Amino acid sequence: MELTALSLRLHALSALRGLQQHPLVRAYVETLDYLDGANAECFADAYGALCAAHYAYQDASQALLDAVHYDVNTLTDTLAAPASALLSAATLDIEALNALLALDGTALKTATAGRYNAPALLTLPDFPASCPLPFRDGAALASYYRAQGYGFFAQSSAFAVQDDGTVAPIVHPDTIRLHDLPGYDRQKQQILKNTRAFLDGREANNILLYGDKGTGKSSTVKAVVNEYAERGLKIIEMSPRHITCFPKIFAETLRSPFRFIVFLDDLTFSREDDNFAALKAFIEGGLAGKPANLVIYATSNRRHLIRESFADREGDEVRVRDSLETVTSLSDRFGLEITFSVPDKDEYLYIVDQLAAESGLALPEDQLHLLAERFALRRNGRSPRTARQFISQQMAEKYEK
Repeated sequence: MELTALSLRLHALSALRGLQQHPLVRAYVETLDYLDGANAECFADAYGALCAAHYAYQDASQALLDAVHYDVNTLTDTLAAPASALLSAATLDIEALNALLALDGTALKTATAGRYNAPALLTLPDFPASCPLPFRDGAALASYYRAQGYGFFAQSSAFAVQDDGTVAPIVHPDTIRLHDLPGYDRQKQQILKNTRAFLDGREANNILLYGDKGTGKSSTVKAVVNEYAERGLKIIEMSPRHITCFPKIFAETLRSPFRFIVFLDDLTFSREDDNFAALKAFIEGGLAGKPANLVIYATSNRRHLIRESFADREGDEVRVRDSLETVTSLSDRFGLEITFSVPDKDEYLYIVDQLAAESGLALPEDQLHLLAERFALRRNGRSPRTARQFISQQMAEKYEK
């Protein structure tokens, strides 16, 4: 494509209009604009910025593919039945982006030869041409969006709510899988069944996982998300102190094609505060409701989520009843409650055996069990976390010998 025509096509991006704000596209546009008129210094300045953008992104093709993937536009809003005119416009935009990627530094510098009397321009840095995007027309792009999803949440499978209330992707999410968590098969099957129903668009419950510390409640939630990440399941980790951000989170997820688990870890309240009341309303009973593509999975060491004192149970019968209803009013809103109790001796040693086999720790069973029990006594009890720490210690000692 002739460079002046390419410059006009980039200015006229329509279906993918948002890509004009991408730093790499913007650097190309500014460089092409300076091919006509202005002066050699202006071109050199724009060209240098373009080279810097190329070096920063390293792979220009991947950078633009990510930009297209994370974009929300008229095409993504009408994927069910996009208009033919819109598909044609998307085709023109893709052609322009692929023509941009086909350029290398030499082609741009050579194009200045007939415009400026500045041979030094040919000695400027260079960059190679890049591969085209994996779709060549609007119909192929629509198919890509249907298969891969789109928008902000396409960036990762895991996100976290920041202190300012914004949602940010987690660059290196926990990769734990269910096979890394031996034991608690009944509990895992309950969560998997509910999650599959959610992914299939059927009725699914919010889940409260409660029980003793170190039993793998949080790890199980993360592992379930990893099991179904390829089906578009995302997790948004939210601290209990950010519960008032729920309306903003709901608004951001409402238009997304993905399905979300909002993960509230270690959920406990010292009293019936604003966060307590807000979470009750958001789960059930609020006017706004919540998106159909979102469920809440929470973990807690407390069944009723709010700390009780003996003072809460003092007074006449009416007050006792009211106090107890307040304490249970939030946990009762979770449709599924799953208990993670401390394992007994046999369950604990089963977990130890499984982790030892996975780690390649070869010890006689009697010796392994004896050491594991001693370790649990020193660590104040049996739990999957204790078993994992025991195996880690044994492996460290093995490599030191």
